[in-house]
Amino acid sequence: MEVPATPPKKSRLTLYIIIALFAGIAAGFLLNKNYLAKENQALTSLQVKIDAINTTLSSTSDSVTRAHLLETKKSLSKEQGSLISARDKKVEPFSILADIFLRLIKMIVAPLVLTTLIVGVAKLGDISSVGRIGGKTLLWFIGASLTSLVLGMILVNLFKPGIAMNLPLPDLSEDTGIAQVGLTLKVFLYHVFPTSVIEAMAKNEILQIVVFSLFFGVATASIGEQGKIVITFLDAVAHVILKLTGYVMNLAPIAVFGAMAAIIAKQGLGILTTYSIFIGEFYFGLLVLWIVLGLAGFFVIGKRIVRLIKTVREPILLAFSTSSSEAAFPKTMELLQRFGCKDKIVSFVLPLGYSFNLDGSMMYMTFASLFIAQSYGMDLPLATQISMLLVLMLTSKGIAGVPRASLVVIAGTLATFDIPEAGLALLLGIDPLLDMGRSATNVVGNSVATAVVSKWENSLGPEETAPNEL
Repeated sequence: MEVPATPPKKSRLTLYIIIALFAGIAAGFLLNKNYLAKENQALTSLQVKIDAINTTLSSTSDSVTRAHLLETKKSLSKEQGSLISARDKKVEPFSILADIFLRLIKMIVAPLVLTTLIVGVAKLGDISSVGRIGGKTLLWFIGASLTSLVLGMILVNLFKPGIAMNLPLPDLSEDTGIAQVGLTLKVFLYHVFPTSVIEAMAKNEILQIVVFSLFFGVATASIGEQGKIVITFLDAVAHVILKLTGYVMNLAPIAVFGAMAAIIAKQGLGILTTYSIFIGEFYFGLLVLWIVLGLAGFFVIGKRIVRLIKTVREPILLAFSTSSSEAAFPKTMELLQRFGCKDKIVSFVLPLGYSFNLDGSMMYMTFASLFIAQSYGMDLPLATQISMLLVLMLTSKGIAGVPRASLVVIAGTLATFDIPEAGLALLLGIDPLLDMGRSATNVVGNSVATAVVSKWENSLGPEETAPNEL
């Protein structure tokens, strides 16, 4: 599948997204200080009272006093929940802008993955080619995932951001509101093999769509001349979807403005100060991961790695602004082909990457899990940390379509290693800010992986020059 011709007019989408990003921050700041001031002040006051109760609970053993404090805390938490709902409703017009854009993107992603991957696999020709390229792809993915997890583990042990929290162990009955994902073979396999491709597309279960597409693509290639009819049809459908992507992408600046305004209006710029150490250290970790991925890519594709990052800067910025690497998927696919990666490689590697190679999310999982353990003064031995790393390596695969997937996996991991799940509450407030960085990193990781596999397959051609660059 060839990339549609670039329109002669130079795209200013990246500039518009940057402008929308800062405009959203400014609007959110004004909303936070004025429109939501009453709710935010009440929530701050309630949190102070809840924190005081938690402190008293950790130092008293009197059953009557504890019962009274727990009842008071329950009442305050209920009031807190009502205020949060009221606040969310007030900023709903802004969050709806981002939600509509993300829904439109999700509308595109499933059929785009299905059509492009089937065409890509069919063009590979036979099962041996699929196995060869698939083996190289998974080799890179496993290496990148382990690198991300290990890097997160090293940095969180080096910085020890949780030590300053010095929290008492919480009541085990506290509910975080986040479901757990247990480490079971059944759960993993159900996320891999679909009962219906229609259901998988309806639920945006990307890994299940990938599995179906692999089987369908190989079968299409094996029937010869009749299969070419199917390939031609699906190739045309993919072109139509990419054209549709262009229309949807024009709404990106509006979505970015709405997303940033809603986040800052609710959390305020103060959240950056409260958790500045943790946020700063995590983003430093992401920067180190970018450098590691860049160096690994440099050893394979040479100096073109710099050009690669520059080429995909628009989807990176989009993923950062919307906290969704999925939102950047269609544009990333188009730009990687323009970079010189052959369509059959892009169509094969990139969809797989969105289930198996979320590098930013992988690093966050070890970083956040050990941060929570540190916050409660739990000193986990190296052997336990390595076990946790391996558990995360397995449980994280195939759940890319699950909302707040990273937090869901972390919840299950904490339970496995007897770390208080209530510690997730430490991250809920800043998770949208952290999600921005890890989403952008996911785009970088998958872009590098696609270019590397293309080079290994001698399918990395010269970069296409857009008409506006001539």
